[in-house]
Amino acid sequence: MMLALLVAPLASALLCGVWLRLAHRGSWLDHPGHRSSHTRVTPNGGGVGIVLALVLSVSVAALGGVSWAAPYPVLLGLALVLMLVGMADDRCNLPAVLRLGVYGLCCAALVRGLEWGMILHPAIPGWLLGPLLVAGMLWLLNLYNFMDGIDGIASLQCILAAASAALLALLAGAPEFALFCALLALCQLGFLYWNWPPARLFMGDAGSIPVGFLLGGLALHGASSGALPLGCWLVLLAGFITDASWTLMARWLRGAPLMEAHREHAYQRLSRHWQSHVAVDFLLVALNALWLFPIAWTIWYWPEFQLLLVILAYLPLLLGMAKLRGLP
Repeated sequence: MMLALLVAPLASALLCGVWLRLAHRGSWLDHPGHRSSHTRVTPNGGGVGIVLALVLSVSVAALGGVSWAAPYPVLLGLALVLMLVGMADDRCNLPAVLRLGVYGLCCAALVRGLEWGMILHPAIPGWLLGPLLVAGMLWLLNLYNFMDGIDGIASLQCILAAASAALLALLAGAPEFALFCALLALCQLGFLYWNWPPARLFMGDAGSIPVGFLLGGLALHGASSGALPLGCWLVLLAGFITDASWTLMARWLRGAPLMEAHREHAYQRLSRHWQSHVAVDFLLVALNALWLFPIAWTIWYWPEFQLLLVILAYLPLLLGMAKLRGLP
């Protein structure tokens, strides 16, 4: 187990470094445009290193005696499929219908294999709950892609959420779940070496899509297996969920194209206002450490109050979104 925890960040940093060289040679580059939050050409697709490092570290843990339950290999296999689709999209901009179709099939395949009863209130009928969970996962992996717009932020969100979930799951007596979350966080830490502002490598769709999928899959598996209440994940990911959902709703209400690239997210407005990606990254760290993690811990301790606690976590974030709409 300790070897796997050591392998995860080192393999991720090494594989991302190799990908960085390949991306330069193959001209797999992200060119800044008028809707970009960066100003220089940067290699793209570093998410390949993240996902492959996770597969490697999970395999090392298995060789070391960890007997992974069925959902974990399924999660990894589907994440690999999404990584390949993301690689293709990073290179040649696949049609949106094709991408969403593959995303939806992967989400449906995962949800199909989970026990739904412990995820939401049993009064919700199964015929409705399944589609709701698929839609929720589909939104999470897309919003994670939307939120990967400034240096470091998507990696930090994954590190904070997955590491926090690992700690809570360990306290709850779910070591296998905790280990997988810890490995995901450590793989992101290895990538963050290259992605910290000013970024030398972007994760691209090859990383943001499978990482969003992995976080959503862990949330559903944790809830269905009893390892961690769903409310914990809703709180730990609240910064991304609130920003992406609020921005999409605002664009929809004024009739703006929903699939068109833009720079209207709160984190993008703040990075322009402060003229700093690092400042926004540290704000995310502070938000999680001082507000979201304590509430997630409270949900873990008193799961019967998770609905009220989730609402409590989101209220100040929604107020913050409303205030930040005034920034250019």
